[in-house]
Amino acid sequence: MSDTAVIDALSPPLSELDRLDARFPARRVAVGGDAVVSVRECGKGPALVCLHGIGSGAASWLDTASLLAPRARLIAWDAPGYGESTPVESAVPSAADYAARLLGLLDALEIESCVLVGHSLGALTAASAARADSPLAPRIRRLVLISPAAGYGAPGRGDDRKRVHTERMDTLAQFGIVGMAAKRSGRLLSDNASELARQWVRWNMSRLNDAGYRQAVELLCGGDLLADLPPATPVRVACGALDVVTPPAGCAEVAQKCGVSLELIEGAGHASYVEQPVAVAAILRDALSA
Repeated sequence: MSDTAVIDALSPPLSELDRLDARFPARRVAVGGDAVVSVRECGKGPALVCLHGIGSGAASWLDTASLLAPRARLIAWDAPGYGESTPVESAVPSAADYAARLLGLLDALEIESCVLVGHSLGALTAASAARADSPLAPRIRRLVLISPAAGYGAPGRGDDRKRVHTERMDTLAQFGIVGMAAKRSGRLLSDNASELARQWVRWNMSRLNDAGYRQAVELLCGGDLLADLPPATPVRVACGALDVVTPPAGCAEVAQKCGVSLELIEGAGHASYVEQPVAVAAILRDALSA
């Protein structure tokens, strides 16, 4: 079976893809030089800027964006190297490289104030953007980290860094992007997830770009989230209660570094905003009104 046929088999129903295009359309935003960032946007009001994880994309925020549309402008990017977004230049990028691209996006969209949301790997970029010495920090009203990935770049984590890098690259070599989506995406959800949630997670993962994913693996392995915390802005940290990718114990350490309590999202695995969008939308609605 061809990759195209496999992707079709992994996809949500056509009615759902039509809903994505109608409610949360993608567009390309020029951000300086020859670089572009692909974004999806929905709603009007104060800005929520959402950064996805390593195995996902902007479309994964569809249901959360729809729930918040009456009172917020939710903008989700395809990270550099994802979707139609231009990769960053370095083959071994840092969170600061991604944050610089995010700054270009906010400039292009003329966003002077936002709530910044980082899920999983996206938390590394979000935390870098919210550092006191970051030019983005004054624009971030509040930071929300959901199932944050701590990265493996901290001192003393060399063995873990090497193991994770080898595992990720070997899996990519063995299965390819589409094979990873078919065989590994289920780990992002709890056993209670709906079939539609599973279809969306598989579809988003099946659309990754090989080169962009490789850069993201380097970011994951070299990143050190705790070194960028606490942020220079109020923060909330949440995690799916059933998350096996970034389990609650690790997320609690992130929350402690920020001086806040961890908020558990009941009935959710790692991709909580796909599996339990009502609960995640409630957290983001509170962050907007705080």
